[in-house]
Amino acid sequence: MSTAPIRLAAADMASALRQVRTGAGTPAARIWLALGTVYLLWGSTYLGIKYAIETMPPFLMGSLRFLAAGGVLYLLAIRQGDTAGDRPGTRQWLAALMIGGALLVGGNGGVILAEQYVPSGVVALFVATAPLWMAIIDRVIFRRRLPPLVIAGLVIGFGGVAFLIGSPGSGHINLFGAVLALAAPLCWASGSVFTRHVKLPVRPLVAASMEMLWAGVLFGVLSAATGELGRVHWQGISSTSWLALVYLIVFGSLVGFSAYVWLLRSAPLSLVSTYAYVNPVVAVVLGAIFVGEILTLRILVAGTIILAAVALIVVARNRAAATTARAA
Repeated sequence: MSTAPIRLAAADMASALRQVRTGAGTPAARIWLALGTVYLLWGSTYLGIKYAIETMPPFLMGSLRFLAAGGVLYLLAIRQGDTAGDRPGTRQWLAALMIGGALLVGGNGGVILAEQYVPSGVVALFVATAPLWMAIIDRVIFRRRLPPLVIAGLVIGFGGVAFLIGSPGSGHINLFGAVLALAAPLCWASGSVFTRHVKLPVRPLVAASMEMLWAGVLFGVLSAATGELGRVHWQGISSTSWLALVYLIVFGSLVGFSAYVWLLRSAPLSLVSTYAYVNPVVAVVLGAIFVGEILTLRILVAGTIILAAVALIVVARNRAAATTARAA
């Protein structure tokens, strides 16, 4: 295969990075900073979730995580910005319920549940389809045309993630678990796309905090409904799980999710969706550092494919922005 597209993408990526270095305070700089934050922090939450649910019920963990993060963020964000003209009302709270339920309860909760029935490699392969579902929803429902480079980047990225995961192995796959594994990226993709089409507060951090609060309530209801609250032994929860929960609250939710919500409103959806390609790479590297997992040639090659896909999507974004600027 010709390396010309990759060279083009690399040159475009270098140009974008130079723009960030020389354009501090510009919208482009803020987009790259937020995107890097999502890449790194969300890649690290795989370890955090693993340690948290070792001794803590999953739904209870989700409830504590999002109630704490949402409560802190709401108290901080509600007093900033347009406090008079952007007051959350019933319509905004209902929109936050819908988006928070899709993104955090359907997406995050679906992954946790699916891994109880299906091998984690299979679940991860399903989750990696989220950017494809975002593009499909955008095209089918909202009739938006996708540039060829975006389509190529999404396909290549999915192939890279599949190559990274490898074969999930033989054996029967639980049908219920497979449905949950498929529902998780569908929920996440739907919530991500429809964020732009519902009446949320204009201030992104206020909207994010409201979505987290609803997710915390919904996870709490699920925890009570499944009997977790009656079975939990607080003294049996390890300090490692508590520390992991604090990490998820501060970095996974307060910082990472807030950056993601801001990106959904400020950057092209195809660019935002690249987190799904980079996060697995970050998770693999952290696993090698903290758990001693071996970095094989397969992992390195898959990582190269994923990063090439990210670069292709960045090329498409920059070309579209340039075309729009010339037409203005």
